[in-house]
Amino acid sequence: MIRLKDVQMEYENGTRAIRGISLTIEDGEFVFLVGPSGSGKSTIIKLLTGEVEPSGGRIMINGYSVSNISERQIPLMRRTLGIIFQDFRLIEKKTVYENLEFVMRAVGASNKEIRNRIPYVLQLVGLEKKVDSYPTELSGGEQQRVAIARALVNNPDTIIADEPTGNLDPERSLELMSLLVKINQLGTTVVVVTHEKALVDRFGKRVITIESGHVINDSIGGYVGGHIHGKA
Repeated sequence: MIRLKDVQMEYENGTRAIRGISLTIEDGEFVFLVGPSGSGKSTIIKLLTGEVEPSGGRIMINGYSVSNISERQIPLMRRTLGIIFQDFRLIEKKTVYENLEFVMRAVGASNKEIRNRIPYVLQLVGLEKKVDSYPTELSGGEQQRVAIARALVNNPDTIIADEPTGNLDPERSLELMSLLVKINQLGTTVVVVTHEKALVDRFGKRVITIESGHVINDSIGGYVGGHIHGKA
């Protein structure tokens, strides 16, 4: 579960990015986080991943309090999260398998866990035949699926995808979002930050709209013409 309670975020330069946001994302939900550039979406991602600390309020993520978490607990909290970035951030000199292995070894996984988990995750994202390929040998859509596999490989409770379709064409974007829905149906909480109104509209999931550091709408439905429609 993710819970934000009266969260404020003011950067050192005086920018007030978040102005008293409260929301809850239950285990197993699929949520789109939308809003214009500068609305505060990126700051929320940084808050959820522990990259920055809130200026005020409380954040709970999968049983951890971000506001007063100890240094030794931060890696444990981050292990409950899988992060998917727009720019993939794959290690070009490592194969697909080695990219996933690297992430698993970083959290102390055993050789047996690595041998069992990586083939399963690659099959889930449809890349079992690309196991020995290098990122430069893959299409943009395939690279993004490797990024999803990497986010999944340590079996996180929650996937956070930050503009995951930003570098993909509409057809690949739809494939990617369908894959995230499939992952959600297997029990993983999914939070997707996106500008892709057509995609949000198509899937009919919960949509949280941020504007000027506030939640201005939280509903089930679509994101149309800069506004949300659906039922509260």
